[in-house]
Amino acid sequence: MTSSDLGGGRAPAVDRLVGSDRVLAVLSALAKRPEGATLDELAQAVDSPKSTVHRALASLRRANFAAQLGRGIYVVGDEFLRLALENQSARPEGRAVEPVLSRLSERFGETAHYAVLDGDEVVYRAKVDPASGSVRLTSVVGGRNPAYRTAVGKLLLSVTCSSTDELATVIGIGPFERRTANTIGTLDALWNELELTRARGWATDDQENELGVNCLAVPGHFGPGGAMSGAVSVSALAFRTPLSALVESVDEIRAIVDARPTGPQ
Repeated sequence: MTSSDLGGGRAPAVDRLVGSDRVLAVLSALAKRPEGATLDELAQAVDSPKSTVHRALASLRRANFAAQLGRGIYVVGDEFLRLALENQSARPEGRAVEPVLSRLSERFGETAHYAVLDGDEVVYRAKVDPASGSVRLTSVVGGRNPAYRTAVGKLLLSVTCSSTDELATVIGIGPFERRTANTIGTLDALWNELELTRARGWATDDQENELGVNCLAVPGHFGPGGAMSGAVSVSALAFRTPLSALVESVDEIRAIVDARPTGPQ
């Protein structure tokens, strides 16, 4: 559940796009390279002529959505980062989620996440690491993972899909990549897990996405009127907090997640 699989594959070729679509394609490619990228690298990433990419970069630089460092390295601009962070911090769910994650992280000494479902993947909207501990998880806000092998993903799929046909429409018919020996690899096995998850109201990841990391997820009711808006998980290093300890504490985890103001109605 905790690896930050942030992308892969190429963006659409920008010479087949026009106007704002062309600029956004280049911005998306640039955002996947936080260390920066050259014009040649961006042109290869979006499979388009350098002259076309250069024009898109010029538009982004005028808006301070991209910046050029020394020796021709381009990075995402400060204005784009400011707007993204400002939007994230101002979201109603964000204001409600952060205190919950902080309490969970403090209570268990592990990392707490809040995630939503986007197609066949989960997107991590918020994360709080423990204050102490030399070993931390690699997940990042905005990172993605396949839903079928994460606790948050299985919980969200269990409330989204009411049949194996619906499940197959969302994630495919399989077989699914087995990241570890514990990863569920078939549609039928995943459906059985989702039925169990739906019945008990919580989901687990028993080192299915990353060896040495297990997770337990419960619903996060941070939407209008307390509607379910995503999933909250405690993601623990197995040598510190085994999955059995999280399962024994599921009622406490639920109580912490639910004991907060619902926000504007």
